[in-house]
Amino acid sequence: MEPIHGGRRDLLLAPLVAALPMALMQAAAASPLNPAQTIIRPPGEHVWIPNKGYPERSVDMCPLTGDTNKPGLYYTLVRWWPGYMSAPHTYTTDRFCIVVSGTWWCNSGEDFDPAACVPVAAGSFVRRVAGTAHYDGVIRGHPEPAIIAICGMGPVNYALSDPSKTGWRAV
Repeated sequence: MEPIHGGRRDLLLAPLVAALPMALMQAAAASPLNPAQTIIRPPGEHVWIPNKGYPERSVDMCPLTGDTNKPGLYYTLVRWWPGYMSAPHTYTTDRFCIVVSGTWWCNSGEDFDPAACVPVAAGSFVRRVAGTAHYDGVIRGHPEPAIIAICGMGPVNYALSDPSKTGWRAV
């Protein structure tokens, strides 16, 4: 092929090649969202359920999919209100947690000591290792609850370290 204008064929073709994707994009139309294939639940439609046997405005659950008490994958939101923490407890499966908002206070072990808890900021990831005792919540005096997204495999088989005491503590 003969060079165009002294071998500068690329200078003539470059604008045409660059314009091609834009011309194709204008001709293509995106399909609309199919709500049967992409299911969106806005925050205002989340159903928060207070934990049975716990004080009002201590901890709420918002199951998103699956069930922590049944086999298979589950995904849930947990909302800890300031002034409450869980008692030391274990699960038989790992739990994978993301702090969505607020500050979550966490510790490991069977010796409940809120002063030894570590503050976990929004955006942080926490892995709760199966079979290990731990406790968490939000210590008194914080302006907002902590919301945690938790995922894992059920059933989790929640077990208190000391079943003679309640599953929650006022702090």
